Amino acid sequence: MRMRRAAAAAVLGVAALTGCGVQPTGVVEAGEPASGLTRGVRLYFASPSGLTAVPLIDQRVDDLNGVLKLLGATEPPAGQGLVSLVRLGGYSATGSGERVTVRTEGPYGGSGRDQATGQLVCTLARTQSVLDPRVRADDVRVTFRPSEGEPLGPLGCAEFLGR
Repeated sequence: MRMRRAAAAAVLGVAALTGCGVQPTGVVEAGEPASGLTRGVRLYFASPSGLTAVPLIDQRVDDLNGVLKLLGATEPPAGQGLVSLVRLGGYSATGSGERVTVRTEGPYGGSGRDQATGQLVCTLARTQSVLDPRVRADDVRVTFRPSEGEPLGPLGCAEFLGR
């Protein structure tokens, strides 16, 4: 009787392991690799529907001032209705952890709720999170410190998205 039970248990065990009906297959070609959110630097551009992020492909950015130069010198992709409202001249940016400071020569021209300010805030926040991987872009706050006038901020990128 013990022999029969042991044999039955063995048969049931093998059946359970192979009984799912899934047969082994070879390599299945699935096309292009997955795409979606990337960790890299993005420049933000304005449109009638709000800000849009454009990833920098094959561009290396080593500091916040470098991304400011790129933002000022890069044309948005054609045919998407994107424009750059940022006119750079006399800006410099530094970052530490979740804080970014933009210093401007003279007064800062933005209101703090305009898309040009949003372009700067979102581009700098994203870049700061790439330069310091411990920091999430959503947590970065940008403060504008003009040489003339009152500081503006701290501002977060989320304040400019989806409106």
